[in-house]
Amino acid sequence: MFKARYYKTDGSKGRARPLPVSLFDGVVNEAVLHQVVKAYLANQRQGTAAAKNRSAVAGGSRKPWRQKGTGRARQGTIRAVQWTGGGRAFPPIPHSWRQRIPRKVKALARRSAFNARAEAERVVLVDAFDYDAPKTSRIRDYLAGIELGGRKVLVLTHGTNEVVYRSARNLQEVEVRAFGTESVYDILWADTVVIEREALDALEAEEPKAAAEKAAPVVAEAEPEQVEAPEAEEAAEPETAVEADSEEEADDA
Repeated sequence: MFKARYYKTDGSKGRARPLPVSLFDGVVNEAVLHQVVKAYLANQRQGTAAAKNRSAVAGGSRKPWRQKGTGRARQGTIRAVQWTGGGRAFPPIPHSWRQRIPRKVKALARRSAFNARAEAERVVLVDAFDYDAPKTSRIRDYLAGIELGGRKVLVLTHGTNEVVYRSARNLQEVEVRAFGTESVYDILWADTVVIEREALDALEAEEPKAAAEKAAPVVAEAEPEQVEAPEAEEAAEPETAVEADSEEEADDA
């Protein structure tokens, strides 16, 4: 089990806290990290680059000179790729660079990124930032007080905290995200990940509920009872020939 340094609101150091096993399980899959980071960077591309090939450039429909007898190389159009002002060979065409990553692969990459930082003791727990108003110097001095000044830091808050975000947006080496919305690239970009303790407490509180929901058996809906129709009365058995003869003899007598 990994442990992380813990700092209080005033910057004083507290006792090291254990990290939840559900997120910090010790597995670091480098292949998955490479795949997800590569897809993340590809998805940032707009894909709007464009250039004209020789068929899209205006002009040049006439042959500049005759084929033979001039002593110069043969040319078919002044819009060929070797001419100034001509088209471009294999020009970029606007298209999407987007790559889709499966949900479970994303989750594995996120855990791997957190584990990589926890193994290097680069995960820090802090109390919630109770800022009333945005103040850049306050968060800068706090990070410097916990020995993180001048380093690339990713701050993960418990829920969206606009005040903390606005306090750190002028610091190039500090990024603020709500816990759970950070990308794998954000975690690997940072030298140290600072997490509010309340965010991990909420994660640990959700684990038993999720486990209970997963383990709960699926109760099938009871089918409505079918009312059986009353059995029809058995049909009267036909009289046998012997009984019929005996009744006729009694009538004759």
